[in-house]
Amino acid sequence: MKKVVKFGGSSLADANQFRKVAEIIRADEMRVFVVPSAPGKRNSSDTKVTDLLYQCYDMAAKGNDFSVPFSAVKERYGEIISGLGLNLSLSGAFEEIESSLRDSPEKDYTASRGEYLNGLIMAEFLGYEFIDSADVIFFDENGNFDGAKTYPILAERLKGSKGAVIPGFYGSSPDGRVKTFSRGGSDITGSIIARACRACTYENWTDVSGLLMTDPHIVPNPARIESITYRELRELAYMGASVMHEDAIFPVKSANIPINIRNTNRPEDSGTWIVGNTARRSKFTITGIAGRKDFCAITIAKDLMHSQADFYRKVAQCFEENNIPLEHLPSGIDTLTVIVQESKFIEHEQDVLSRIAKFVEPESVEVEAGIALIAVVGRSMKSQTGTAAKIFKALADERINVRMIDQGASELNIIVGVLNPDFEDAVKAIYNAFVN
Repeated sequence: MKKVVKFGGSSLADANQFRKVAEIIRADEMRVFVVPSAPGKRNSSDTKVTDLLYQCYDMAAKGNDFSVPFSAVKERYGEIISGLGLNLSLSGAFEEIESSLRDSPEKDYTASRGEYLNGLIMAEFLGYEFIDSADVIFFDENGNFDGAKTYPILAERLKGSKGAVIPGFYGSSPDGRVKTFSRGGSDITGSIIARACRACTYENWTDVSGLLMTDPHIVPNPARIESITYRELRELAYMGASVMHEDAIFPVKSANIPINIRNTNRPEDSGTWIVGNTARRSKFTITGIAGRKDFCAITIAKDLMHSQADFYRKVAQCFEENNIPLEHLPSGIDTLTVIVQESKFIEHEQDVLSRIAKFVEPESVEVEAGIALIAVVGRSMKSQTGTAAKIFKALADERINVRMIDQGASELNIIVGVLNPDFEDAVKAIYNAFVN
């Protein structure tokens, strides 16, 4: 049985953190595949190495001198190597990066070097082999992850390995150039490797002891989630909860590999388990609360609209032709409300409204901006009576007006819409109703 362990930037910010990581890896012989991120911040005023590399690229692309941020990058790695007492030189790698920046700067290549260099150091420190992600993780011509090509090659490369470090965040395109995932993509790399080697567990080590029930910037010291299903996490991640990249769920979900979110600085904590299914009940009726601001609600009213078989299709087409994704579609007998992201709607607002008037011929159309959506998620909700009532009572007690209600058929979540200024108070009210 093998485990894949991914460590975030805060876990590898300096030599002391590297030592903690090494102790964690050596404490369990099943932790054989290690996925490092680039060094993160050492303190609140520090700069992440990836951000320094982006600065290098931006300056180089404009033909400007990039020596200041590049020197800062070299200094960070020099401090880590020195602090670990390693006999390792990265001069050749730095020369290649500098040459690329001077001759033909490439954004993805430059950004990926943070993980690449950290991988070299980690492999040397652990005595593991180093596997360049560009040799085993692939993207297609459209820039999407190519699982059909990646999994057989990666699985064969990992077979029989007693210990390997594979940098996160990047792979290669069909033309051989380095291609990165979006920011936070090391989570995806770890998930891909876990699926390729059929790991028993994917451990994702960060600077928190698991997932929290809601945003700690809104609710001080929220409770930790002990276990959560992939579906619950998907709902929360979509609505803004962030500990790991939401696309990292899919590779392990398909192979039913559990994810364990752990704290590098508190390895004794059990963290949060993310699983496919579980008989374990949540400590509370709800599992978590997440939300986002700045949505628009377009309410279309028309008598007998449900008798028109093509009504919904025509409405959706008005948004589709402007490349605006539909977030939610709560409806009444003679009304349909379309919820979309405000930033994507405003630019095409009048075109969408004119199309609705032409193709749907509504009695009226009302547009309301500044809507915040809050998702209350929990697998235990469907077996508990009065969950929705408790949510709405909590909001009513705080005199918060509910602008929209939407509940999925699975009864896994209830989404309420409130005005932007009421967002934080609404989250607090709902959390207190179920937890405190």
